[in-house]
Amino acid sequence: MDGHRPHPESVSVEISGCSKHDARIVFDALCGCFASDRCAEDVPEEFSQTRPTVWLGTFDVTEAHGGSAPAPLSSSVIADVQGGYWAIERFRTTLDSLFSVRDLSTASGDQEKELHVRLESR
Repeated sequence: MDGHRPHPESVSVEISGCSKHDARIVFDALCGCFASDRCAEDVPEEFSQTRPTVWLGTFDVTEAHGGSAPAPLSSSVIADVQGGYWAIERFRTTLDSLFSVRDLSTASGDQEKELHVRLESR
């Protein structure tokens, strides 16, 4: 029993390499499917003009709702997703239903899996 993962049904998502508008589309689409710490009023902010911007969110994948089709992305979005194996599989299935997903890399540990994917409009 390792106690460092209190919520095996949650995944953390880090979005980068895109505009605030596209980050918002991705988070809104995911919020339509899963409970999240990013609520509708929580607009991703760009904190720096010089450093690359990263947006973070955590999603509980225990109950997946049928989300609506997201607005078109203006460019591709890079997403890094971390979580337990079951949560990642479930999250990936939902991502595939919302976006065109291309695997860039995956890494697997004994308890967790990481996805590094590129999202584009379907």
